[in-house]
Amino acid sequence: MSSRKEYLLDTHRLCDPAETLERVRPHLSRMGITRIANLTGLDRIGLPTVMVTRPNSRSVAVSLGKGLSLEAARVSGVMEAVETWHAERIVRPIRRDSFAGLQAEVAVADVMRLPEVTGGRFDPHHRILWVEGRDLGQDAACWVPLEMVDTDYTEPPDGGHGTFPRTTNGLASGNDATEATCHAICELIERDATTLWHHGSGDTRIDPASVDDPRCRDALNRVIGAGLDIGLWETTSDIGVPAFRCMICEAGDIQGHIGIGDGCHPDRAIALLRAVTEAAQTRLTYISGARDDLDPAEFTTQAVAARGRYVRHLIAGARPARRFTDAPNATTETFEDDLAWVLQRLSSAGMDQVVTVDLSRPDIGISVIRAVIPGLEAPHDDPDFVAGPRARALQAGAA
Repeated sequence: MSSRKEYLLDTHRLCDPAETLERVRPHLSRMGITRIANLTGLDRIGLPTVMVTRPNSRSVAVSLGKGLSLEAARVSGVMEAVETWHAERIVRPIRRDSFAGLQAEVAVADVMRLPEVTGGRFDPHHRILWVEGRDLGQDAACWVPLEMVDTDYTEPPDGGHGTFPRTTNGLASGNDATEATCHAICELIERDATTLWHHGSGDTRIDPASVDDPRCRDALNRVIGAGLDIGLWETTSDIGVPAFRCMICEAGDIQGHIGIGDGCHPDRAIALLRAVTEAAQTRLTYISGARDDLDPAEFTTQAVAARGRYVRHLIAGARPARRFTDAPNATTETFEDDLAWVLQRLSSAGMDQVVTVDLSRPDIGISVIRAVIPGLEAPHDDPDFVAGPRARALQAGAA
């Protein structure tokens, strides 16, 4: 069955956000979602942002959502909370075994190309927990470390934990599995692209005047109309899937919260729009203090000023040398076509193994997918980040 896209405004979905929300609404109480709050009015930009509260979460208790409409922002936040709930309660087959032992019986992800963490050491003969996924290229079962899939952070680390990153990177939900898979893979590509941009040359700023998409222009005009400075960078990596970074800050020497956002999608307009709306969302996250994983030290006068100087320096120090319309672009009508194109782009850059773990529950009816792609870099701003081969090569070239 073809996953034809019916909603194309600020993201691509199988159906309208209101329809998605109605599908999941009966399950909100079961998943511990107690509040969906509109944060938009706390800032002067006006791009819709919501917070979704799940007090008994086993990870982060507050999720954020963004979009061009309040309904889209609500769905964005709710789906983030929904997918994390699923990843906290994994019902897939799990095994405890060593890599060497498991590899003798079943297909296993290429663990030597998975991201490392500070202080971690992978021992192929040490028994750890694994969860069953599926290698999309081989269309066959493939096992990955549970640590890279599970988001239940309330339990003490299990045997073998501490070897791989424990984050929500590559976790996504959707109206069907293909839609969710596309979102999950694009998130991994986005984080990899941002890390590579951070470690290499950041001189990839684009001219805002070259942005020809009316939705993106509307979002940019809201930021500029609010009296904020904005910088846009293309972060597309060698994979070739469009990716962008957006930074906003108060103009001149005015002190205030910044916003940083990233976006990745086959359709370059959606990728840029995600970056801009996420930057507005990040600024609102600081203004509201909503996220329970924010360190109080981030709200000191010194910390706010330091972040402002960082963003202002980047915006002032880079001339817009690229055009938005020069970025790659792939517009398709179905998620199957999106997935095929993205997998081809990954393969062309040497990432042939893409493993997905389906965390969906039939009784809920929302697809939740966790993607694991050996060879991609982890987010550079993770506290235990260790640069992989791709980032180290860029560092060496920039030195």
